[in-house]
Amino acid sequence: MVDPTLAEMGKNLNEAMKMLEDSQRKVEEENEKKYARKDIPGPLQGSGQDMVSILQLVQNLMHGEEEEESSQTYRLQNVGEQGHIALLGHSLAAYISVLDKERLRKLTTRILSDTTLWLCRLFRYENGSAYYHEDDREGLLKICRLVIHTCYEDYTVEGFNVLCTKQPVIYISSAARTGLGQALCNQLGLPLSCMCRVPCNTMFGSQHQMDVALLDRLIKDDVECGKLPLLLVANAGTPGAGHTDKLGRLKELCEQYNMWLHVEGVNLATLALGYVSSSVLAATKCDSMTLTLGSWLGLPAVPAVTLYKHEDPSLSLAAGLTSSQPVEKLRALPLWLSLQYLGHDGIVERIKHASQLSQRLLENLKNMDFIRTSVEDELSSPVVVFKFFHKYLNRDQRPHAAQTSAVQHPVINNGHIYDTFNQWLGEQLAQLVPASGIDVVELEDEGTCVRFSPLMTSAVLGTEIQDVDQLVDCLKMKLPVLTSTLQLREEFAQEVKRTVGLLYTEDLSWPGLGVVRYNYQNDGKNDDNKEKELEKINTELLKKLNELESDLTFSLGPEFGGQKNCIYIGMVTEDLDVSELVETIAATGREIEENSRLLENMTEVVRKGIQEAQLQLQKANEERLLEEGLLRQIPVVGSVLNWFSPFQASSKGRTFNLTAGSLESTESTYASKAQGTGTTPPATPTSSLTKQRHPGQKIFKRSLRNSDAFSETSSVSHCDDLEKMDQRPPTLSPGQDQRPLETEKTELPKEVPQGTDKDTEDVQSSETPNDCTNTEERGSQR
Repeated sequence: MVDPTLAEMGKNLNEAMKMLEDSQRKVEEENEKKYARKDIPGPLQGSGQDMVSILQLVQNLMHGEEEEESSQTYRLQNVGEQGHIALLGHSLAAYISVLDKERLRKLTTRILSDTTLWLCRLFRYENGSAYYHEDDREGLLKICRLVIHTCYEDYTVEGFNVLCTKQPVIYISSAARTGLGQALCNQLGLPLSCMCRVPCNTMFGSQHQMDVALLDRLIKDDVECGKLPLLLVANAGTPGAGHTDKLGRLKELCEQYNMWLHVEGVNLATLALGYVSSSVLAATKCDSMTLTLGSWLGLPAVPAVTLYKHEDPSLSLAAGLTSSQPVEKLRALPLWLSLQYLGHDGIVERIKHASQLSQRLLENLKNMDFIRTSVEDELSSPVVVFKFFHKYLNRDQRPHAAQTSAVQHPVINNGHIYDTFNQWLGEQLAQLVPASGIDVVELEDEGTCVRFSPLMTSAVLGTEIQDVDQLVDCLKMKLPVLTSTLQLREEFAQEVKRTVGLLYTEDLSWPGLGVVRYNYQNDGKNDDNKEKELEKINTELLKKLNELESDLTFSLGPEFGGQKNCIYIGMVTEDLDVSELVETIAATGREIEENSRLLENMTEVVRKGIQEAQLQLQKANEERLLEEGLLRQIPVVGSVLNWFSPFQASSKGRTFNLTAGSLESTESTYASKAQGTGTTPPATPTSSLTKQRHPGQKIFKRSLRNSDAFSETSSVSHCDDLEKMDQRPPTLSPGQDQRPLETEKTELPKEVPQGTDKDTEDVQSSETPNDCTNTEERGSQR
């Protein structure tokens, strides 16, 4: 039996401990809530977000600002059903990965074998194996490891120690992708000395094909030095110009030195066509090749494929080309679905369509002046590279002064200027025809060029034949502007150099007529004040030039790298009057400078005038004290004295003339009861350039020559003659009154009825010989 007192005490103790524990538990829960609100990001708080909110967030991140992501929206609209199939493949791959191991192994083996067989048949690469990878350089990296395992038998055990006995050498073309050789050395753990760049042809053949003879000499030198030639990376379509190396001769050279030949490039896509050029067909004999089907067929997130031939599966497994993990084999699933959806005809049609777009553009470029193309094989190359080039100027279209300078200097033969102009041309074409996929590429020997590679862009952008025709029309529209600017650039430089007050700045990176600056004359000012004044004048000059009604563009230049306090003039047309443009710039700059100096002088004059006025007012107060006397200055006495004997003080006022900058007396103003006008202010400086223009003719436009120019000159001289005749004293007939001729002519229609021959004869008899000439001129104009 338990004592009731002890039982009651134990019960109360349990209740008390329970209350304490509950309060402690509540404090801990509140602390956990506070911790969650404070440190956990917003979307992870609570019980999670619903699917609609998450998808809305993804949509906002994809589109963002509409004006900034308009081009991306356009790309998403052209994904098409084949793109949806590829995206479905990624979801199915994630779903299939949860199957049991046996079913997963069977399914992945079927998918991998089907896809590899289809690709080998499509691209004429029989009995090959395939490696699917996300990064297009990863396939070449795995191939290099495979070749190292093959050439160095103890590499698996000894590692890099085996490489020290014979240093491996990987040969790569100088026209290959930028940074490819360095990336391979970094991933393989090899020094950069293991990478040998092979120059391209410089005298014979294409400027972007590997020099086979030079490669042979390089390999011989490496063998004599105890090195091991390992692998050669060739191009079937260089990244820049789309040229194909001499793959047949390179394959023979690789067999001679027991080297591995790997080929990559956009021209490999033409292997799927019915007709393939012999230069590209030789790629089917290589040891491995990398295909980028995603860009060729417009398939998003589809892996690249490296096809290779090797008989030892253990070495392929050691190099990472094959995997024992079934999940990694599911990389081929999106491609497996997409190839079935497109079928053979769909694949061939897309590649054929891209080749036809290139050929259509190339045919139009052949008939264009000032366009130079860089195409290796005009019958099959899907890449078109061209540039604007004008070696010699047409001197008949240039003034005599510019012709003289052209004789002294072979102008416009500077590669930097052509690079700048072609950069501008490529950007303009890409902006005007965005569906064309035009871009700008830098080539080692040819500089900046414009590239059209529809195999890489047409499937995504949906490029059609009409887009190519529109591209040709835009190119024809831009060529006259480029030619005119190129011709007038040197003339503009000479005109600016001859003009006082202007300074010409040579900027080869500016695509336009040139760069000019109004040179402020230094009147003893320090450099800081001079720079501030220069900036002020040129800023105001740029504002006034933009206010003119002209077709020219005036700006401060590029955001980065531009000259300070300069005015950049953009592209111009052939009817530009360079002398008028330069004279207007100089006259406007002088006007701004004179106005600035006038304001500075006016400020100084006003300051001195105020000081002088203060002195004269002080002097006038002293004189007034002497005239009134001392008694009148005492408050009470002065008032009484002024009441008995008022003092008549003479009013002496002063006025400050801003125009003359002097103090003047106001006596004349009080006498005439009106304020005088003073000295006439000086005239505001204006441009001295006035030119007669046709109605609608804009400023800086040169009038047409031959008959049009003669008519304009005649009309201007005729107007001058009429003005001189109006200034002469009128000649009166013997029977006329001594009245002005104009008064008589204006009163005749009021006194004599109209509509009769008699009236016409009276009017003609009252005119002077000069007026008869004017009447005949008006008749001829009617």
